[in-house]
Amino acid sequence: MRISELSAQSGVPVPTIKYYLREKLLPEGERSSPTQASYGVAHVQRLGVIRALVDAGVGIAGVRKVVAVLEEPPENPYDLLGAANAAVTPAVSTDLDLTAAFALLDRMGGAPQHCFPEQIAAVAHALATLDRAGFTVPDAVMDAYLEHLGALAEAELAATPDTSIEDAVRYVVLGTALVEPLILALRRVAEQVAASRRFGSGAP
Repeated sequence: MRISELSAQSGVPVPTIKYYLREKLLPEGERSSPTQASYGVAHVQRLGVIRALVDAGVGIAGVRKVVAVLEEPPENPYDLLGAANAAVTPAVSTDLDLTAAFALLDRMGGAPQHCFPEQIAAVAHALATLDRAGFTVPDAVMDAYLEHLGALAEAELAATPDTSIEDAVRYVVLGTALVEPLILALRRVAEQVAASRRFGSGAP
């Protein structure tokens, strides 16, 4: 298909597609002449990933990291998962006390060598933010977080597609960038449901 057809099928404007091509986020099409190229299903899929990330608030630098994983995916599924997650994890200061993060990791049954440094730093950053606000998550609540997040992780890993590297990366990356807001929204709904059961409620 020509670039105009690619635009119509993907819903991405032609100037934006050309920008992604210039930035090497989208592979070049197959040249039929110096000014013409044809594009295929893989380009439609890649545009879907790019646009989903952009719509989720991931910047071009993050998109570039995801594309790098797609272009040269690690062979080991563990490394693939870590690289895909790291690509959409906001950068935080590495000059952090990791002691509390390591303690939580231990409670989850993990160890520092099982996790990418960026992920542990993100946990440490979040804990430091709570500490600055003078807020402590009660142990019973933290235990519930760790238990259910562990079960969630197992379910998500079991559902990761094995049809292709692109499908697996797309699932992990979009599952991180797009599903986390859903999890947050469902958590708030669950709290309302639990409160209604405990205290009773009127219709809002």
